[in-house]
Amino acid sequence: MAVRAAGQIAGICHLYRSSSLGGFRTLSQNVSSSKHTPSNAPETTVDHLIYTPEHFALKESIKKIIDQEINPHVDQWEAEGKFPAHRIFKILGNAGILGVNKPVEYGGLGLDFSYSVAVSEELGNIRCGGIPMAIGVQTDMATPALARFGSHELKTEFLLPSILGDKVACLGVSEVGAGSDVSSIMTKAVRQGDEYVINGGKMWTTNGTQADWMCLLANTSDGPPHRNKSLICLPMDLPGVHIARQIDKMGMRSSDTAEVFFDDVRVPSKNVIGKEGMGFTYQMLQFQEERLWAVANTLTTMDIVIQETIDYTRQRKIFKMPVLHHQTVHFRLAELQTEVELLRSLLHRATALFIKGNDVTKLASMAKLKAGRLARELGDSCLQYWGGMGFTNDVLVSRFYRDSRLISIGGGADEVMLGIICKYMDTLPNPPR
Repeated sequence: MAVRAAGQIAGICHLYRSSSLGGFRTLSQNVSSSKHTPSNAPETTVDHLIYTPEHFALKESIKKIIDQEINPHVDQWEAEGKFPAHRIFKILGNAGILGVNKPVEYGGLGLDFSYSVAVSEELGNIRCGGIPMAIGVQTDMATPALARFGSHELKTEFLLPSILGDKVACLGVSEVGAGSDVSSIMTKAVRQGDEYVINGGKMWTTNGTQADWMCLLANTSDGPPHRNKSLICLPMDLPGVHIARQIDKMGMRSSDTAEVFFDDVRVPSKNVIGKEGMGFTYQMLQFQEERLWAVANTLTTMDIVIQETIDYTRQRKIFKMPVLHHQTVHFRLAELQTEVELLRSLLHRATALFIKGNDVTKLASMAKLKAGRLARELGDSCLQYWGGMGFTNDVLVSRFYRDSRLISIGGGADEVMLGIICKYMDTLPNPPR
């Protein structure tokens, strides 16, 4: 059995096909009641380190939604540069997928973080990176701090509809001059009576053109940079919120990414998540879940890219011999699959420790660093074996090549991950005085 965090509800969502949604949500009172494991699962309950039959049942149900509601439309949404977030999120919300590890009283399933990792892994079956990333922002980037530290009023207004799929969330952290360096953000929220007046701007805002609210990180005082920031729930339809543009990206094209400006935007002071001045700390905690989620999501896609490359090179011939039969090719694919398995083991170890309440910042940073670098290495190697076809937009490997480049940048660049790891290793030099 997977470890359950203290106080979690012993329940699991079972999804069944229906004519309208392809799945719906129910809660079982006994987490051990389900014995079904999908026949196509790469691992069984017996040999999996952290997954139970319920994890596999959840993954199978998500796969059905992906096959019916998402993958048939991915190419169209990639071409349009946006997917219908409200429609897709409502389907996922009805199925219970947007809040598997969130409190039951706010629409979640009350399960531990291993279920969120299982969801992320399964979303890797979506044949693009943009849509899973947008879903991940909703589930594990914009809402963890709200679920953990927010008031009942804020959770009712913002968390509950986000879990149900009635509202789309975005995360406002990065700015033009402050990406991975979160402490350098310039957006200000000045207290005036019972309100904050917000001025500034945010960059690289996933879901930004469609979002109903933003989890905003802003400076709420002139104190030290790690103690002067707060997370604020900001409705995106307030006067003074301006969507400057949808950013044209080389990859993740189906996910809308916005530049947003705030011009004297007034937000009630009660919209602060937790304590004023704790925003930087809360955001660092959110990053743990975000980074583990990102690693889990790319693992499945890497498995698929390797398998599709095997299938293609088995058929494609060069010099009258299948490309796969060249030792340099099948040896290289074996090396890449080995690296994927090593990363998977690191992810599952970090997840097991995280749900026990441990600080896994070091392991999450290691996993995020390795995922970004391996994705680049794997995408480049596999694309090469596709030859000219790999240079087209007709195959998954080329889309993965473009989309996965973001892993080494978003959510903390490789260099930031290395700095965090060095900090935990106590190898960072002391700054000159």
